[in-house]
Amino acid sequence: MTNYPAVERALRAAAPYALLDVARSVLAEHYGALSVDLFVADYSLSVLQAVDADPPWTHSLAVHSSRQGRAFGSQQPVSDQDQAPGPVDLHLPVTVHGDRLGVLSVRLPVERCTAEATAELADAAKLLGHEMVVAERDTDRYLVARRVTRLTLAAEMQWQLLPGRAFTRPEYALGAGLEPAYAIRGDNFDWSATESTLSLTITNGMGEDIDAALLTSLAVNALRNARRAGVGLADQAALADQAVWSRYRGAAHVATLLLSFDLATGVVQVVDAGSPRLWRRRGKAIDQVGFEAQLPLGMFEETLYVTEEFQVLPGDRLVFASDGVYDTASPAGAAYGDRALARALAGTGLLPAADVPASILRQLPDYRGQEADDDALVVCMDWYGRQQEPAESTGQESPS
Repeated sequence: MTNYPAVERALRAAAPYALLDVARSVLAEHYGALSVDLFVADYSLSVLQAVDADPPWTHSLAVHSSRQGRAFGSQQPVSDQDQAPGPVDLHLPVTVHGDRLGVLSVRLPVERCTAEATAELADAAKLLGHEMVVAERDTDRYLVARRVTRLTLAAEMQWQLLPGRAFTRPEYALGAGLEPAYAIRGDNFDWSATESTLSLTITNGMGEDIDAALLTSLAVNALRNARRAGVGLADQAALADQAVWSRYRGAAHVATLLLSFDLATGVVQVVDAGSPRLWRRRGKAIDQVGFEAQLPLGMFEETLYVTEEFQVLPGDRLVFASDGVYDTASPAGAAYGDRALARALAGTGLLPAADVPASILRQLPDYRGQEADDDALVVCMDWYGRQQEPAESTGQESPS
């Protein structure tokens, strides 16, 4: 008989701050676990940090050179046995709807490390991720563990606005990244899914530090408020424009790209109100997708916005970037968006969408050869499309 229901009951009943303690107890009782450790990815996705270390960075592991990092990157269980017939370490991805939170490491006696136990523990790691997301409403324990260093106040505000760093459904996969992760200012992304649509917004508030974060926070929440009221994309932009104008009277504005994807048809409605841009990889061809430029939110009073459409096809990869990416200049003065970004898209073709933003953002420091003077945002979408249901057979032969 499976032990998983007992684990599920225990984790769902656990206090928000006690998830790891409860996991250790219940996995020891039902699977004979000798040790259980939880590692969460830091904001820059460069290290995995132990939740119970104090401070967390006293026990951190590199994402790209550790067994736990292999499980995090591959999103598959990784087993590790130092010496037979000694115990086996299982490293299990902690992931929620495609958003990679960390890794659960469980040490088992070799005789208890069966295929069935591994599958159940992998499910337990996913459940732990769901419970962590819920727990973050009521405890700082897991958010604190993600920090290699202190976040600026502007970055704290921005990360709290975000929906996650990745999201996966049958029709698409999303991944996003922000740099500098611990001092991000005005760049932001947002998404919201229904059974028939996906809304995606890329924003870039002008200004520096806390001023940029406050401006972006106002714009993002105004867009959410309009979207949740059920109005169309152009009216969402217009209502957010009014909110920003009412507060700043044209002294500050927010560059925004708003998109709404129809999951059944792949038709995308777009409002281009500023600087975020879109590149598309279709087959081997990589091109920038241009739209009719409209005014950023809050620049003038009562701006009217219009939507336009384009089509995505199964297999398309879309990459959205802020000006902190495509305007980054090399020492010779060449903008990253001129050629280097297309080369980066070609070079990351085999990576999943969740890994593409971090890969591109890691290239920027070497490209510019100096400290960044702007924050940078990349969002990647892989579009699969909705599979059509096969037509039901009538049992009759077609006429010849």
